[in-house]
Amino acid sequence: MFMKKIVLTTVLSLGAVVSAQAADTAHNLDFKSAVERAVADGTLDGSVKFYLAGTKSGGKVLQKDAVTNKKTNGFAKSAETACDHVLRSALIQLQNTAKAKGANAVTNIVSYFKSNESKSSTTYQCFKGTAVASVALKGDLVKF
Repeated sequence: MFMKKIVLTTVLSLGAVVSAQAADTAHNLDFKSAVERAVADGTLDGSVKFYLAGTKSGGKVLQKDAVTNKKTNGFAKSAETACDHVLRSALIQLQNTAKAKGANAVTNIVSYFKSNESKSSTTYQCFKGTAVASVALKGDLVKF
């Protein structure tokens, strides 16, 4: 019985350590340059433009509050590398949704991690833990 208690205590202690190390850290990264790199290398086709909240308005809103929530393996990767990769996945989804709805832009984009909005006119938020990086975005699909 004593041995079981020691094993259980050790397992619970290790679980707490892993839990503490897995906490997500917020990274605010440059949105415009990330989008430009994705268009330049062909990840995005350039047919849909992306604008953070406060940087572009106008046009006809075809759908408000389109949301994407993407995750990627971030293990042994820098925040910049993992976050750039997962942002591309989020933008591809928004691009495809916009095109399917007849939109040519996504405006009023905010970071939307765990349904909490974070507005910036220059950066997006990426949350990276030990093993996973996440980007969640919300924006309006617009036809200019």
